[in-house]
Amino acid sequence: MSHPLPPLPEPAYALIRVEAPPEVPTRIADRLREPGIPAGLIGYEYRPLGEPLFFGAVGEQGAVAVATCGLFGYIAVDVATGRVVQVPRADSAKAGHVNGDLDSFDRCVEAVIARFPFYAEDEEDRFAEVADELRALLPRIDRTVLAHNGFWETFCDDVEMGSYPDGDD
Repeated sequence: MSHPLPPLPEPAYALIRVEAPPEVPTRIADRLREPGIPAGLIGYEYRPLGEPLFFGAVGEQGAVAVATCGLFGYIAVDVATGRVVQVPRADSAKAGHVNGDLDSFDRCVEAVIARFPFYAEDEEDRFAEVADELRALLPRIDRTVLAHNGFWETFCDDVEMGSYPDGDD
């Protein structure tokens, strides 16, 4: 028997401090601790983990997963490059692009939350308009965000399909 997902709180931008596993280089661990990572985004696209996980097979030197993404994926930081990446499963060596660095990720999350609510459930004529607004806004923060099949490109596509109504209907 399936159960509905629990309701999420209204999106609000805040940073939380994260303690990195010992495998994580000091420069990345320090950045996760101060100023921290976003406490959430919208929906289930990004939910911080209680404890970060180290994935040694991702990238040249591994990645530290700081949040879940969707049903099985993770948002992580590549410890060699500092890039924010999306890892499809815990046992995966592949990683898709999210942002060029954690600061850009933080600012993109903040900008998206500030723009929410996007539309009402019955405002289908607004779906594409809002997605285009986000596609114009996000690259002003980080020019790499709309990488093909990347996290933010997919997020904008979902906005365009009407996946993020304001929930007040």
